[in-house]
Amino acid sequence: MCELMGMSANVPTDAEFSFTGLIERGGGSDIHRDGWGIAFYRGRGVQEFRDPQPGVESDIARLVKRSGIKSTLLISHIRRANIGGVSVENTHPFVRELWGNYWTFAHNGQLRGAKKNLHLGRFKPVGSTDSEHVFCWLLDRIAVAFATRPKSAKTLWRLIDELTREARVFGVFNFLMSDSQHLYAHCSTRLHWLTRQAPFGSARLKDLEMSVDFSQHTSDSDVVTIIATDPLTSNEHWHRMESGQIAIWKNGRRQSF
Repeated sequence: MCELMGMSANVPTDAEFSFTGLIERGGGSDIHRDGWGIAFYRGRGVQEFRDPQPGVESDIARLVKRSGIKSTLLISHIRRANIGGVSVENTHPFVRELWGNYWTFAHNGQLRGAKKNLHLGRFKPVGSTDSEHVFCWLLDRIAVAFATRPKSAKTLWRLIDELTREARVFGVFNFLMSDSQHLYAHCSTRLHWLTRQAPFGSARLKDLEMSVDFSQHTSDSDVVTIIATDPLTSNEHWHRMESGQIAIWKNGRRQSF
């Protein structure tokens, strides 16, 4: 299967450390060789990079690691193809516009029968993956329910939770999604998260001989949450999400609904 990585922070943050650990699993320390992608939210825009090449061999991935792009919200993905060929259009994250905002989505798992049973409306997939199909279906259902963004965020959250329950009957449905304000994470089989805040310490990657002392790069008010399929570091405490659980973050902090 694929692997996911997301970040939610209260200040623009450089995710080079976590992204480096994830990309190493794209054909280096693991088998996810069928492409990778990352989408950074920057203001009202999304800056995205996708490449069907293995992450460890990708010049574009090396460019992203060197770029120092800072964001408060991002979603990244490394792929092991199951449904849909290896191509740019089948590489996650997928991006669509709704209510004048960019939505992004990345999925880990297989949803057999979803294409046949989850009917689409306004939003159409460009590629051939079940993942993009389900993303389009989710946005269709949300757009039908709400012509504009609901005034109450929790109203939207409850609908996303209901739709997630409908879709996960088709198989493994680990996903990260953002509506440009919040980061949504749903665990079907495996998803972990941690929040870094003061007092900051050092972290070591599991997949590379690389460490960073976050106390040298942060202020006491910074809050940064990382979500990943499997823990990216070896010396920090990661929380494992429960199967069937959906969690939401904004500005690095977990939201309740």
